[in-house]
Amino acid sequence: MTENEQRLQKVLASAGVGSRRASEELIAEGRVTVDGKVAILGSRVDPSTAVIHVDGERLITDVRTVHLALNKPRGVVSSMSDEQGRPSLANYVTAVPERIFHVGRLDTDSEGLLLLTNDGDLAHRLMHPSYEIAKTYRCEVRGPVSPFLGKKLAKGVTLDDGPVSVDDFRIIDEFESRSLVEIVVHEGRKHIVRRLLDHVGHPVYRLVRTKIGTVALGNLKPGTVRNLNQGELGALYKAVGL
Repeated sequence: MTENEQRLQKVLASAGVGSRRASEELIAEGRVTVDGKVAILGSRVDPSTAVIHVDGERLITDVRTVHLALNKPRGVVSSMSDEQGRPSLANYVTAVPERIFHVGRLDTDSEGLLLLTNDGDLAHRLMHPSYEIAKTYRCEVRGPVSPFLGKKLAKGVTLDDGPVSVDDFRIIDEFESRSLVEIVVHEGRKHIVRRLLDHVGHPVYRLVRTKIGTVALGNLKPGTVRNLNQGELGALYKAVGL
């Protein structure tokens, strides 16, 4: 036993699962695992190292772990520093002492959701194409859009670096010479959404990423960050098998 170990029900309650009594019931019902094994009442764990799942979803108990959502403004570089002195992601996390990674990229002219974390395993898996994490974008594009474009994109088109298809596509609104569309892809190739829409004749004027997996941008204002909640974290870790 180490000095950091605590009763499991206390750890669960501190992480927001419920009261200690409710946490004890979860343990008694066999719904909690620690390091891959079903937990028992009276168990003690080190919250900084234990891998805890409740109903199959990961519970983050290490207070040193950072998981943030950032609404990246246009003109900000998707890196923690920039040799040219342009605004970077570091400008928005000055209060975070840990080294953090950004999950994926948005080009300088694009806006919207970026995830920031110091969990390297999570960041790597979320970016790896084998896990097929869906990303949702809203794009203002040139011209009226054919109602049949969604079917064409679902079947797939071939770009200069290979074929690509979308998971979902819909027209949200139409103006005189522009349209607002939503597109969902799990591809991570560079500028994939811009290149795809340009290829089918609808160059992008504005691009905003609104979701990564089940994490939504929501009403987060440009240039601000928030902590992910336990529900969002559980879904992300489950999606990548952690």
